[in-house]
Amino acid sequence: MSGLPVTFADIAAAARRIAGHVYRTPVLTSRRLDERFGCRIVFKCENFQRIGAFKARGAHNAVFALAWDAAARGVVTHSSGNHAAALSLAAATRGIPAFIVMPENAPTAKIESVRRLGGQISFCAPTIAAREAAASAIVADRAATLIHPYDDPLVIAGQGTAAMELIEEAGPLDAILAPVGGGGLMGGSAVAARHLLPAIRILATEPARADDAFRSWRAGERSAGPAPDTIADGLRTTLGENGFVLLCALLDDFATVSEEAIAAAMRLVWEVLKIGIEPSAAVPVAALIEGRFDLRGARVGIILSGGNVDLDRLPWQTG
Repeated sequence: MSGLPVTFADIAAAARRIAGHVYRTPVLTSRRLDERFGCRIVFKCENFQRIGAFKARGAHNAVFALAWDAAARGVVTHSSGNHAAALSLAAATRGIPAFIVMPENAPTAKIESVRRLGGQISFCAPTIAAREAAASAIVADRAATLIHPYDDPLVIAGQGTAAMELIEEAGPLDAILAPVGGGGLMGGSAVAARHLLPAIRILATEPARADDAFRSWRAGERSAGPAPDTIADGLRTTLGENGFVLLCALLDDFATVSEEAIAAAMRLVWEVLKIGIEPSAAVPVAALIEGRFDLRGARVGIILSGGNVDLDRLPWQTG
């Protein structure tokens, strides 16, 4: 795996760096789900992570890797979701400022979360170009460090600690599944899993209505697909350059899933495991529901990426 943008050594270093700042989240199993899907599943529950998602891992790794003179000038990102809260929390933990660019149509709950965690918000038009321009302006004005939401190698390495912990606790696995948005979680998970278990099958999952990563992986060339239109709001991002390199080098297979399966998977996990997960986290389970991979008799690890969901707008509610 030489020449890759993130190595297992980077992930191991991240694990040491973020210890004490993030949670070692639980691993759950269910005989009922094993029987339904014909395999043995272990779930890594990042919905119990700080800020309710795996993003706390990468943000803390990036923030605590900075030399003090750079850290003191603060960190910058553009995000409307979990990374905005995660970076605000990590910066507050280190005692440095966090400058967060958010689109003007960001959900009120997420804006309030960032403010509660100490992030200093600047609003911009709801486009990637506007977000990047606003973040670049803050970097130039304050000499702060940009922490990309998903393609920074330190962020990817931090996200990979979730898969490392899963394998350490669960033991040998035949396959590991995670969702793909920008590629940080899946890329980091792939590096960790391939190093620790060379024969493991590394399987990516994505909504069919936000499938730019799948299309890019299949074509061997990174490109944007149609505008994403999925209930899995955490996966509406575009695959990053580093994520693309990691996925092309390490994935064994990739599947897309329907919106109906995502909603069904989210509800199934809530009903059987008795834990709340967001639509993005349900995507790997949706792949099992739709039979996208042959996992009969296999020991399977699934990373449940987060649990931040609007309880007033659950996907199976009508009216």
